[in-house]
Amino acid sequence: MSAKAILLIEDNPSDVGLTERALKKSNITNALVVANDGQEGLDYLYAEGVHAGRDGTLPVLVLLDLKLPGLSGLDVLRRIRADPRSHRVPVVILTSSREEQDIAAGYDLGVNSYIRKPVDFHQFADVIGRLGLYWLVINESPNGA
Repeated sequence: MSAKAILLIEDNPSDVGLTERALKKSNITNALVVANDGQEGLDYLYAEGVHAGRDGTLPVLVLLDLKLPGLSGLDVLRRIRADPRSHRVPVVILTSSREEQDIAAGYDLGVNSYIRKPVDFHQFADVIGRLGLYWLVINESPNGA
């Protein structure tokens, strides 16, 4: 699979660990960059703040939790879609929220997919494997995304 990074914006260390394990189990070899809050995720995307000086290469995929400290996942999505540098980057909301208004708001703001995190690790690993196969292998991204 591509050498480009996957950006995971997630504040729960358990969910970060589950995602790392699920990616390995699915043989997804892309580097996983973890941002623990929305602002850090944006800083990574735009090579600012603690990520100033990095080359600015955009991730091949953003996995975004909704319930984040400070800047919410929907606010992060809004900024990603408003910025011409990142508006085409695939963003998948990966959250435990079943709230209909969260689903609708995510799609209204331009999310590519909304996935509720399965509680069971094997189901979670299966979801991550399918997600990786689709977004990293099958899907054709526009140049620069």
